[in-house]
Amino acid sequence: MSDLYSSPSIKQFFLEIYNLLREGNSEITEVWLEISEIDFLKDFSEFKLREFLSMFDFISIQKGNYINYIVVDKILFITICLQFLEVDINQLSYLLDYDGFEALIQDILSKNNYKTTKNFRFSDKSTLKYETSQKRYEIDVIGIHQNIILVIDAKQWKRKDSYSAINKAANLQYQRVVALKKNPEVLSNLIQNILGINYDLRKRLPFTLIPIMVTLESNWIKINENSVPLVGVYNLNSFLQELQVNLPFFKTEKLSKIISQKQLL
Repeated sequence: MSDLYSSPSIKQFFLEIYNLLREGNSEITEVWLEISEIDFLKDFSEFKLREFLSMFDFISIQKGNYINYIVVDKILFITICLQFLEVDINQLSYLLDYDGFEALIQDILSKNNYKTTKNFRFSDKSTLKYETSQKRYEIDVIGIHQNIILVIDAKQWKRKDSYSAINKAANLQYQRVVALKKNPEVLSNLIQNILGINYDLRKRLPFTLIPIMVTLESNWIKINENSVPLVGVYNLNSFLQELQVNLPFFKTEKLSKIISQKQLL
């Protein structure tokens, strides 16, 4: 096993894990495998096995009832294996169900220094609910970095989905941002919960809220009729890195005041 740590060997290992995950249940994000199921590892001594697996954050050894199992974290695997496999993140995203897709988006945000939360629900207590007849909202993923607040709708849509459907969904996402802004106490609590109650928010004001659609596959449409960005998950990392440059082209809402402990900052 002198070439165990060579690029071809690592690629073989990742490819075998990938093929096993493809055959599994997309609803499961933590997959337990018997060591014998992974051909690459089956002849390892226990010491060599632990030494090899310690190189990777996505995989660990866990004790079962009678034997040790190999446990794979799908989200971490997807973000790491791009270095080793000629598979893009679109294909890897098919390993996940809807909740897993949201978690992948969260992980990409975290790697770009965003503080995040997902599945945020709130009741609309503003006059907007009388205009829209919608009293409850849910936002898939929210990420905050510096004074930017990304309000993300995650869709496992593909290229074949129609422009009208994507455009409508993006407009609804902007409506969620408007509703969030019109509920300042809800928004203030959300920001403080994400950043920490003791964080001095004054230096970040004003915040810029940006509605975004993140889809499973990249589409030829990059922005909708109201300037809401449409981002394929494959392009999400570059989108985040180039956000400050492209920000003037996107639909945004500004938040100039924060309600903190019954006082306005």
